[in-house]
Amino acid sequence: MLDLQLPSPSEVQAAADRLRGIARPTPLLRSERLSALCDGDIYVKLESLQRTGAFKFRGAFNCVSRLDMAEFPDGVLAYSTGNHGQAIATVAMMLGTQATVVMPTDAPSIKVEKARQQGARIVQYDRTRERREEIAEKIGRTGRYVTIPPGDHRHVIAGQGTVALEILIELGSRRVDALVVPCGGGGLAAGTCLARDLVCSSSEVWVAEPIDFDDTRRSLTSGNRELNPTGKTSICDALLAPTPAGLPFEINRGGVARGLVSDDAHVLKAMQLLFEEFRVVVEPGGAVAVGAILSDPTALRGKVAALVASGGNVDSGLCDEIIRAAR
Repeated sequence: MLDLQLPSPSEVQAAADRLRGIARPTPLLRSERLSALCDGDIYVKLESLQRTGAFKFRGAFNCVSRLDMAEFPDGVLAYSTGNHGQAIATVAMMLGTQATVVMPTDAPSIKVEKARQQGARIVQYDRTRERREEIAEKIGRTGRYVTIPPGDHRHVIAGQGTVALEILIELGSRRVDALVVPCGGGGLAAGTCLARDLVCSSSEVWVAEPIDFDDTRRSLTSGNRELNPTGKTSICDALLAPTPAGLPFEINRGGVARGLVSDDAHVLKAMQLLFEEFRVVVEPGGAVAVGAILSDPTALRGKVAALVASGGNVDSGLCDEIIRAAR
């Protein structure tokens, strides 16, 4: 069941009300190192410390908690590279229903195991040969499920927008020049645009993507949803969607001002910086906004900006590597 109606800015406030006492108001910390590098005033929103380790919990709870699950006795069905799946699994357990999550075989093991620990049934697929949407659709035809996509749902987008709403309330909506968010399908960026409009802020919304998966940046230029080329790889496993999600792009093409990119080397440097400065672990996709600024500090020269560190679910091997490098 997909809700293809675009959300309004007021739905971000409704989501914030629903999430109060459920989602964590995550820390917003000033980065001395990024501020010095950019000659500006740069803050980092640590959504890596959110429940399930990523911002995805906000959209998942805002969406699933609105449903009458008696209509869907077979539970919630999701497709995800990891963080959305974990969030859906956790929310399903909280609300007493079953979750089935379609995840790629190359998803970080920590994300697969965390979803499984929350009671989810995991169905894996090869992302180089199969489409997750088709697999989920086939499963959905076998029973009475409700499908919650990672981006194409108004209540998911509105829930993600509460990240930016917290930033703008804390810093003052008229003070922030730019909100920089990691971008895969574009749901977080779309929610950020809605939150900005809700509080009548003049802040620009920027997206940050892996350099070979900059489909949203290219789509903003062309006005159409562009595809990423096949055969490319990135350590940013959470941001490898083949094309922007439909509903988010309808919002983002009029609401996002700029697209940034980062290569994997700068993403690793960003993960190291965040560990050194704040002693937090941020996953590659969650660090891409910081990586993009490390690639081009002039982008935020003299500005007040908030960068979202969107997730912290890192496999232990990469985590150890980052900590060793920091030491």
